[in-house]
Amino acid sequence: MASAYGFASPTKLRFSPLPSFSHQPAANQLFATPCERNCAVACYLRMPSRIRGRKNHPFFTAGPRRFPRFSLSKSLELEEFVTSDDEDEMGDGFFEAIEELERMTREPSDVLEEMNDRLSARELQLVLVYFSQEGRDSWCALEVFEWLKKENRVDKETMELMVALMCGWMKKLIEGAHDVGDVVNLLVDMDCVGLKPSFSMIEKVISLYWEVAKKDEPILFVKEVLRRGIAYSDNDGEGHKGGPTGYLAWKMMVDGNYRDAVKLVIHLRESGLRPEVYSYLIAMTAVVKELNEFAKALRRLKGLAKDGLIANLDVENVVLIDKYQSDLLADGVCLSKWVIEEGGSSLHGVVHERLLAMYICAGHGLEAERQLWEMKLVGKEADGDLHDIVLAICASQKEVNAIGRLLTRTETASSMRKKRTFSWLLRGYIKGGHFDDAADALIKMLDLGVYPDYLDRAAVLQGLRSRIQQSGDVGAYLKLCKCLSDANLIGPCLVYVYVKKHKLWIVRML
Repeated sequence: MASAYGFASPTKLRFSPLPSFSHQPAANQLFATPCERNCAVACYLRMPSRIRGRKNHPFFTAGPRRFPRFSLSKSLELEEFVTSDDEDEMGDGFFEAIEELERMTREPSDVLEEMNDRLSARELQLVLVYFSQEGRDSWCALEVFEWLKKENRVDKETMELMVALMCGWMKKLIEGAHDVGDVVNLLVDMDCVGLKPSFSMIEKVISLYWEVAKKDEPILFVKEVLRRGIAYSDNDGEGHKGGPTGYLAWKMMVDGNYRDAVKLVIHLRESGLRPEVYSYLIAMTAVVKELNEFAKALRRLKGLAKDGLIANLDVENVVLIDKYQSDLLADGVCLSKWVIEEGGSSLHGVVHERLLAMYICAGHGLEAERQLWEMKLVGKEADGDLHDIVLAICASQKEVNAIGRLLTRTETASSMRKKRTFSWLLRGYIKGGHFDDAADALIKMLDLGVYPDYLDRAAVLQGLRSRIQQSGDVGAYLKLCKCLSDANLIGPCLVYVYVKKHKLWIVRML
């Protein structure tokens, strides 16, 4: 007989189809005799209000109760829990329990309490399976499970079985044409009977919607969960916190829909639904990824324009590009404020880290530098590579004061660290076309005993040479050549300068 102890995840099971919800028999077909009808009415009036309302539940199947010989439907495919051998192991108590529960003349808890000593753990599991089959009152399975919980008779195998059944019902609702409200109601019913799986069933529902390519329904589902205030686990057992909004935003990010993830979180927050705090951080990550992808696309576009394959961007397109980037940054700043308002001080460092990444992707040097200091103030020091990247951005924009502040870190740094920092500084100057400043940085490196790489030296010299052709100023070029020669980084060379006004060539040995 198959065992359930090897069960890894309910998603690996094949679930049985749900009862048909379209069939609703006429009122005069519900009871065979007036006596049976009166007995059922009396039983209904004794029921708790929660159970009386189950007629509207998508898994309530109304109809005459006639007890058949128990057999496993071919449509039921929970092989890890049930095999054909189980029927031979069932005693008379099992069939009597099924018959009593089918009649619905007494509370399920009363029936089970009366027959408690006659039902084994395996038979109780099969009761759950029986009422999950097509055409049965699936709500009864929930009531049986509720009684098992109260009697402390839910072991690991029974819990896994019930979770598998519930996942099957969820999947049937989602794949069908059922309203999102039915799915939410089922979640509420699960909570009422104490069914709390080790994973988040809300995240499971979102995943099921995503698998069947229904993109609008999970948004409606998350809205309904937040509106009703349905409790959800905000910790996955590994210290990672989350919730429905953040999980849905993460699913969107996995598909590359970064902008949609940001809009989702902002829309829910502005609608007054108050998503979980960690969803704001996930949305900030989506802003970073969108800015990064946008920057890469813009670089490719400029490269094509430089090669003459497409026309240069006109003023209108440049304005649109700047606006899109500004809107993304504004969304990120808005999300950061919500995290600081609603989250604890422990999240402040993470917020400034996300803001730093945003401004780096957008190429905003001064704002990025400010986030470095903000991180330092809250005790979250950024690593040296991030400082160097911000330094390069500031160098490309020739932010003199910011460059001076960022270079103070090199005073106590090792020789290797100094070389890395100055290499980033040179690249920033070269990218911004500030070759005089790049030459000064090279000379400063030599004064500090740090030797620049060949490519960095060559790039600065080439930039200075191209400038000589435009302005005729050779001072910076000659100065740098002499320093490099003194440091034995270049060999002796002759510099030829032609003075056009006097038609005079000047030759100088370095």
